[in-house]
Amino acid sequence: MTSNGTGDGWDLIVSPWHLDEHIPAWAVPAGATALVGPSLPAASQLQRVNLLHQSAAAAVARGARPLLLSCDCAAAIGAVAGLQRRYDDVAVVWLDGHGDFNTPATTISGYLGGMPLAVLTGRAPELISDPLGLRAVADNRVVLADARDLDPAERDALAASQVARVPADPAAIRSALGPLGRTPVYLHIDVDVIDSSQLPGLRYPAGPGPALAQIAGCVTDVITTAEVIGACIACTWLPEHINDPNAHEAITRLGTAFGAQLAW
Repeated sequence: MTSNGTGDGWDLIVSPWHLDEHIPAWAVPAGATALVGPSLPAASQLQRVNLLHQSAAAAVARGARPLLLSCDCAAAIGAVAGLQRRYDDVAVVWLDGHGDFNTPATTISGYLGGMPLAVLTGRAPELISDPLGLRAVADNRVVLADARDLDPAERDALAASQVARVPADPAAIRSALGPLGRTPVYLHIDVDVIDSSQLPGLRYPAGPGPALAQIAGCVTDVITTAEVIGACIACTWLPEHINDPNAHEAITRLGTAFGAQLAW
């Protein structure tokens, strides 16, 4: 369901799920209505996740300018599918400590949360249910920032792709936006792109990296340079840390960079 909004042009949507695990303790910012997926059947994790992505896609498609808060990066699959229902072409700008570019054939861990960018670019169509209707995003419509922690096969796949890889630096990202022209942009931020010492309690910390202030600067630059039509802040903390003060501070500061005023 779409929220009442943040009062600043964003439709705030909250998805308190990590893959198919509901995180009911996650505090929802004021003014938002949680995106609660359908009653999930006793089925495979992939089937359950696909149902959640269908719900996310529907909510995003209804929002004028959706900002999704999610407990994982896989929600991006539903978010982009929802935006594609309203826009013919959608580019992706992805800030993450990881590449999220694994497929079932290359993954070491089997973790679905490490595959969404590969799915979005059409590399793992077997992971998408037909009702989602996701269209592959061309590699040259993707900018991946940071991705400092990669599996070997993931690194090779990115090197062989046409995905633009840049540091998580405002000037570098701004330069990479040039070839996208006026293509509408989905902006994705995984909080683990931020230096892990600033954010204890992450599920998959990526080690030393850019500071929160630098990532906020990257967000502001993308928002002011590109036509950002939708976005996601993926809040990948362990459940017992999801409501830590530093977690709320990070989400709030990133929200401010988006121009969204989030209050807890």
